[in-house]
Amino acid sequence: MKSEMNLFSTFENKVKKIIQDIDFETDKALDLSRLAVEPPRDSSHGDLAINAAMVLAKQVGTNPRELAGKIVPELEKLPEISAVQIAGPGFINVTLTPAFWSEHLAIILAAGSDYGAGLLGQGKKVNVEYVSANPTGPMHVGHCRGAVVGDALANLLEFAGYDVTREYYINDAGAQIDVLANSLYLRYREALGEDIGAIPEGLYPGEYLIGPAKALAADKGDALLSMDEKERLELLRSFAIDEMMKLIRSDLAALNVHHDVFLSERSLHEKINGVSEIDRMLDELRVQDLVYDGHLPPPKGEVPDDWEDREQTLFRSTRFGDDIDRPLIKSDGSYTYFAADVAYFRDKYQRGFERMVFILGADHGGYVKRLKAVAQAISGGKTELDVLLCQLVKLLRAGKPVQMSKRSGNFITLREVVDEVGSDAVRFMMLYRKAEAPLDFDFQKVTEQTRDNPVFYVQYAHARTCSVFRQAGEEMKGLALGDEDLANADLSLLSDKGELDLIRKLAEFPRIIEQAAKSDEPHRLAFYLNDLASVFHSHWNRGKEKPELRFINDKNAKLTQARLAMLRALALVLASGLAIIGADAPQEMR
Repeated sequence: MKSEMNLFSTFENKVKKIIQDIDFETDKALDLSRLAVEPPRDSSHGDLAINAAMVLAKQVGTNPRELAGKIVPELEKLPEISAVQIAGPGFINVTLTPAFWSEHLAIILAAGSDYGAGLLGQGKKVNVEYVSANPTGPMHVGHCRGAVVGDALANLLEFAGYDVTREYYINDAGAQIDVLANSLYLRYREALGEDIGAIPEGLYPGEYLIGPAKALAADKGDALLSMDEKERLELLRSFAIDEMMKLIRSDLAALNVHHDVFLSERSLHEKINGVSEIDRMLDELRVQDLVYDGHLPPPKGEVPDDWEDREQTLFRSTRFGDDIDRPLIKSDGSYTYFAADVAYFRDKYQRGFERMVFILGADHGGYVKRLKAVAQAISGGKTELDVLLCQLVKLLRAGKPVQMSKRSGNFITLREVVDEVGSDAVRFMMLYRKAEAPLDFDFQKVTEQTRDNPVFYVQYAHARTCSVFRQAGEEMKGLALGDEDLANADLSLLSDKGELDLIRKLAEFPRIIEQAAKSDEPHRLAFYLNDLASVFHSHWNRGKEKPELRFINDKNAKLTQARLAMLRALALVLASGLAIIGADAPQEMR
């Protein structure tokens, strides 16, 4: 069953077999890696577009059209093919029989919600790390896109058959945590009745610390005022991080984002029996000659006044394609952020992940080379590493920029966006552009019930299929509409062009899943669902003009059952796609 789901892969294998059986009078083994079977860009060209002659002609010493002429007669022997044409310089266009589409619709119905699932991953362990925001306040809209892309990608990979762990790396070891602690302390004094005046420059001004400060004052009274400064700061750090992570988890839950693992950066620095995870990493890499003591050249361009030429502990990242070797220890003896990053990657590798995906903001582009260097060094090239950079989101209302939030102090919070338009709209629209492309999010447009709002358009398609089933149940009470009944319907009765177009589009779903999972591009799924909804709505509208095309025909029970079987397949694919995106598949919309 699984091998039949992706018909494009199935035909690709058939084409490869045909080519391998043709005598090209060459001793060289043919490279078939670029051979592809795809949906044609123009549906009038048929059902499959094959590039075999174009990519193999040079290898066999002939021109593409001549090579295509040898492949076409063999394709014409396949019973599921009704026509084959050579187009342009040598592309091969294939039209499949109506019977083939009936059989494939039966495959979709038999697979049910598993249609398109489990075709790729084979249980391979994948870690997707996303959000990983500093725990210094509520999530803002800048985090929102990475959260959605990461979560949808994790869903996608899981659907494709990978063993996925969703991870959040808590950046709780930097100087920003001291700023957070001091900001909380100021609000704590305010909670005790002190007039703190304006928030000083350099502290977090948002009102989100008022609640935690009141809770701290209720629990500790004024004990912090007389506490030793070091002890007080440690208490404030821990309390503030815990409170901010509760806030962050709540914000993410509102967006339907959930992680399996929250790993603290501080845990990598923590010494147990005098040794930390970073210490262990350094010792291990020194033995492998991947860490050394040396000097770095001065920065390019204008040299900062505080730059000093000194011996440093360095990671040999240039050995693995990075621009410079990276410092691991600061001049004060503490570890750099990068040292923790290396220890963190090592921790993931030791947990057995064969593939790791990092979802980062666009401002982290400089991290890509060093992360890939770390992956190569730690795993010896055994771990596949992908880094996705999410570009900025511009918030608009009817085309005009949205003003900043008072609650956060200087940004729009994720919760404010979700509360206004709902998590479904946020998630779908955050995926309706490639992650590396800037995105405009217009509050007005994403709530319109129009063709131009893709999340409404796709959800409305699912709701419409459900409404047809409700109507059929009322108008044709004796008609068997269970899944088993629909799977046994006479699907050969589906012969209208609109019906076949819809089945063809449904058949692309497994291919979209595989492509999106291989390329870490969940936006492909959002585009596909919109296209699928468009094919369905167009066919629906044809039924308004031609009553004989309507899904329910009370004078022809068999035809009605076949059409409802097609709608059931559509509902299954829409629901699967929306679930991967993290949005609801509503049964009705008003």
